[in-house]
Amino acid sequence: MIALPEVRGKLLRNEPLAPYTWFRVGGAAEALFIPADAEDLADFLKALDPAVPVTVLGVGSNVIVRDGGVEGVVIRLAGRPWAQITTDGDTVTAGAGALDSMVAKASAKAGIAGLEFYAGIPGTIGGALIMNAGCYGSETKDVLVSAWGLTRAGERVDYALADFGYTYRHSQAPADIVWIEATYRGTADEPEAVAARISEITSRRETTQPIREKTGGSTFKNPPGHSSWKLVDEAGWRGKLHAENGGGAKFSELHSNFIINPGEATAADIEGLGEAVRADVLAKTGVQLEWEIKRIGRR
Repeated sequence: MIALPEVRGKLLRNEPLAPYTWFRVGGAAEALFIPADAEDLADFLKALDPAVPVTVLGVGSNVIVRDGGVEGVVIRLAGRPWAQITTDGDTVTAGAGALDSMVAKASAKAGIAGLEFYAGIPGTIGGALIMNAGCYGSETKDVLVSAWGLTRAGERVDYALADFGYTYRHSQAPADIVWIEATYRGTADEPEAVAARISEITSRRETTQPIREKTGGSTFKNPPGHSSWKLVDEAGWRGKLHAENGGGAKFSELHSNFIINPGEATAADIEGLGEAVRADVLAKTGVQLEWEIKRIGRR
């Protein structure tokens, strides 16, 4: 049993993680820590044995937690202290636990254009920073000014946009940084106009993606010159249950780059389906699909 420091937040041992993910699958965390605030988190990281693995989990929208659970401590930035959003002129500052969609709405209310695309991303600001989240032609790098976080040792680090080294769905920032807050800059516009564009994005997402299913969002990144959904579709996997996983998971009929858990699939079912499709698409087209969904924990 790992030794855990005293905290002001919530600290749970052997906590099942399935309820914290959109797929509703996965094993338990050896320990789950929901810090009260940034100071609580910094103190915890400073006192925690450096040998103990640390994993950050947002709202669990783009992740598969494997059935064997997660070793060490899982940190979840949940609750009001982590979801604060403020605006000042043409800038927006948001906590890492703020939903991307709420940041888009706050921007609209303040008459700040440029962050509308966040209305189409089912995650939090922390995750958006890590993967340069984007959709509909816009990415985090287009509007980010700076962000700050905590190292594994609990020390504060400040990053300007250039420090992230962003490329498509990737950041060069160290993977062990726990992001705390980000600042964005947009452009002035009429609140009604920004809200209308957000409404259009939301409507488009509702009609083209299985948002009411147990899913993990986009499964694969788009390879250069290709659309993942089209490769999956043309390989014959749209709506098809994978025979080798007992029918526990399938690619959505509505959007063929979304795996859904239609019933009681396991994490192994979902990951196994993804790997089967990657192998099939590679064999048929020579194109290697790369996971966009993060997979964590032990099989």
